[in-house]
Amino acid sequence: MTVQGTISQGNDLSGIIKLAVLAVGGQGGGVLTGWIEALARANGYVAQATSVAGVAQRTGATVYYVEMAPAGAAVPVFSLSPSAGDVDIMITAEMMEAGRSIIRGFVTPDRTTLITSTHRALAVSEKMTPGDGIANSAEVMAAAEVAARRFIAADFDALAIGQGSVISASLFGALAGSEVLPFPREAFEAAIRSGGKGAEASLRAFGAGFAAAQGSFAQSPAAAPKATTAVQGPKHLLRDWQGLQTRIKAFPAPVAEMAERGLRKVVEFQDLAYGATYLDRVAAVVAQDRAPFDLGREAAKYIANAMAYDDVIRVADLKTRAGRSERIAAEMGAKPGTVMQLTEFMHPRAEEIVGMLPAGLGGKLAASPAWMARIDRWFNKGRRLRSDSLRAYLMLYVLGGLKKRRLRSLRHAQEQAHLDRWLGVALGYLARDYALAVEVIRCRRLVKGYSDTHARGLSKFDKVLDGIGLVAGRDDAADWARRLREAALQDEAGSALDGALATIRSFA
Repeated sequence: MTVQGTISQGNDLSGIIKLAVLAVGGQGGGVLTGWIEALARANGYVAQATSVAGVAQRTGATVYYVEMAPAGAAVPVFSLSPSAGDVDIMITAEMMEAGRSIIRGFVTPDRTTLITSTHRALAVSEKMTPGDGIANSAEVMAAAEVAARRFIAADFDALAIGQGSVISASLFGALAGSEVLPFPREAFEAAIRSGGKGAEASLRAFGAGFAAAQGSFAQSPAAAPKATTAVQGPKHLLRDWQGLQTRIKAFPAPVAEMAERGLRKVVEFQDLAYGATYLDRVAAVVAQDRAPFDLGREAAKYIANAMAYDDVIRVADLKTRAGRSERIAAEMGAKPGTVMQLTEFMHPRAEEIVGMLPAGLGGKLAASPAWMARIDRWFNKGRRLRSDSLRAYLMLYVLGGLKKRRLRSLRHAQEQAHLDRWLGVALGYLARDYALAVEVIRCRRLVKGYSDTHARGLSKFDKVLDGIGLVAGRDDAADWARRLREAALQDEAGSALDGALATIRSFA
């Protein structure tokens, strides 16, 4: 929690007070604005509230704007929207919205009190980036401390959830705690009570936000790291599991730590025999490695990712796992007894359908453009399935139950062939350039996801390996491999990667 500045008011708010709120869907911006408007009117002020909707979810926040002034003989003339350099109080319900308010000029050091939540609700643009597209919150915090006259920041979302409410209530409490408005705490609480439904939970969240704004809220201690879940199952399977654990202990320490996580992932994906195959692959790399074992550690990580690929079977299995509905209900804040309808969107391509078939049959169909077009016509339609209904749930459950047939499928054969090729390329560079071999192992990060996302990742992966082939033998080959991989992660279309490859071709 951050409070920068003093509580005493340096700017004159005796005239029209101008307050703006930036919030996206589900954050209660309209409720917060309603409380502020009701607060002002109940305390002898005239007020006007307007809103300008953003564009779609997480691509633009709704701007709520409130102007208020003491009631008198003259009727004040209010504006319909905020203007740059003319906002007294700026409230943002998410960290990056604070940054946007600064960029738009709503926050000024001579005037504006900025109240923001430090939590993140990732924007679509951040999620679309193939690599780590998450914006830097620290930069926004630093800018806010300079741009605002007074800056109040805390995780108001977590405070509200901890009290069984939503962020609008804790932000309203922060507004009261800032003491910028000329109204006592009791007046704020009365505005919440006038809303009726859910008032008690909102008042608890209000209190937490109020205390945070005044710097007196005792944050709960950070949760201890979750202990590794103990493996449970029949005795004969536990005996086999312990045998795999014993094999891991023979690896060098840096490799063993990563191999433990990889083994859990691979066994959860398929079975213990598949886990033994994973350890065989890791052991083959470790046998050619040397201290500090960077190659073996990275191989343990990315071989597991390659073996636990996303296919229709895995997607269906995850959607029918025990506890999934309860987890979603908790994330949505559903109360006990609330009826929750869960709709899944399924859009399989012909490649996903054929990939589930036995390798021989699937290969023949995949080689036939006529058959692929026919299968695509039959199945490549966006479908919305109500998995809370028996029919849709059973369909997904049966698909998820095809795990035992997975290892004979065309998709599995394709994944194994790709994995063997990738490892072969990496180990082929090992004798002459250890660092380059490690960078090729790390390139498996480019292949991820499902359907079109997976296809785009494979395409970029192949381009990167081709580019690495052009610089192999140079002293800076490993550095160029890293640059190519990072370029591939910058944008979905691959424009940055194409530019990096053009640079390499210019001198290779």
